[in-house]
Amino acid sequence: MSVQAILIAAVVVGGVGLFIGFFLGISGEKFKVEVDPREEAIMGVLPGNNCGGCGYAGCSGLAAAIVKGEAPVNQCPVGGAPVGNQIGEIMGVSAGDSVRQVAFVKCAGTCEKAKQDYNYTGVEDCGAMAFVPGGGAKTCNYGCLGFGSCVKACPFDAVHIVDGIAKVDKEACKACGKCVAACPKHLIELVPYDAKHLVSCSSKDKGKDVMKGCSVGCIGCHLCEKNCPSDAIHVADNVAYIDQEKCTGCGICAEKCPKKIIL
Repeated sequence: MSVQAILIAAVVVGGVGLFIGFFLGISGEKFKVEVDPREEAIMGVLPGNNCGGCGYAGCSGLAAAIVKGEAPVNQCPVGGAPVGNQIGEIMGVSAGDSVRQVAFVKCAGTCEKAKQDYNYTGVEDCGAMAFVPGGGAKTCNYGCLGFGSCVKACPFDAVHIVDGIAKVDKEACKACGKCVAACPKHLIELVPYDAKHLVSCSSKDKGKDVMKGCSVGCIGCHLCEKNCPSDAIHVADNVAYIDQEKCTGCGICAEKCPKKIIL
């Protein structure tokens, strides 16, 4: 190949490259999307976990929603009040009071306390239990299956299987809600971090049937309800529920509970 041909090829390639670069530069200016500087400032404040706990696809989605007024400034569960206050300053509004929340597993049926109908050997996934006899080996159809789907879903290493049931590390939990969505038994809920008393059972069976499957299940005896001075606890569908806004933390319900499942 002659030197002249090489030079011509180089000029052509270089010319095409310059044309493409010029074209892309013009197109970028013409079609660029203006980003509100507040959105970028909020992105700099958000923790960047992209966990989806705020209800948006990621931190960028939340930042855009806050700027548009579609989400409150304290929407990020991971950042909590400190991040909410910083975003409030950026937006020029008050973040208001926010209550820190954590995940809570409504089951106390450990290996020793919960009975099993058979020994299960197979895929260790809570969702897969819907396809096995009885919905799992545990006699209680409402209890924690203990295969750790919530553990796998948690991006903060805040959930672990201890003695056959899921346990939440309150200090590590960011209330992103991933574990809540992952539990097929709907055993996990978000509760105030400083909640004084919680019912660690979800069984809707009648007392006699509850005792057949678990020695610490709620039997719906109503003793907690009858003795609560604040009308904060009621039995519905055979299981007790505590209204955290009414609860004063007096502890009478825990004292009266014969199964000691109010923590």
